[in-house]
Amino acid sequence: MVGLPPGADEDTPMFVISVAAQLSGLHAQTLRGYDRLGLVSPGRTSGGGRRYSMRDIALLREVQRLSQDEGVNLAGIKRIIELEHEVDALHSQVAALTQELAAAYTAAEQAAAAIHASYRNELVPVRRQTALVVWKPQPRR
Repeated sequence: MVGLPPGADEDTPMFVISVAAQLSGLHAQTLRGYDRLGLVSPGRTSGGGRRYSMRDIALLREVQRLSQDEGVNLAGIKRIIELEHEVDALHSQVAALTQELAAAYTAAEQAAAAIHASYRNELVPVRRQTALVVWKPQPRR
């Protein structure tokens, strides 16, 4: 595995196509074909040159594995990649909604606590009973 320079992460485009080809074990022409098909979309320099990230290299290796070891055609691989991206997006959305729901529960609990704290002991909790109580006021004398 190649060490990353300070400040770079796995999404930082930094490898020219020849280095990316070596790291992925593929021919540079294959990388160009995968780019044209939309399987791997490397970053671009201002002059149009491709720059591959570590994530791109991992994806290239996965494309090669699916193609050679599993016998999946390139259209199938493209669909697999699209579905994996969709699953990742849905996981992110679920995480965000879970956080939002937790915040809403916390806000509701705080609001309920504030309301309960504002009671002036006029309301008294009564245990639920099955008996019926009839109240008849006494006539005034």
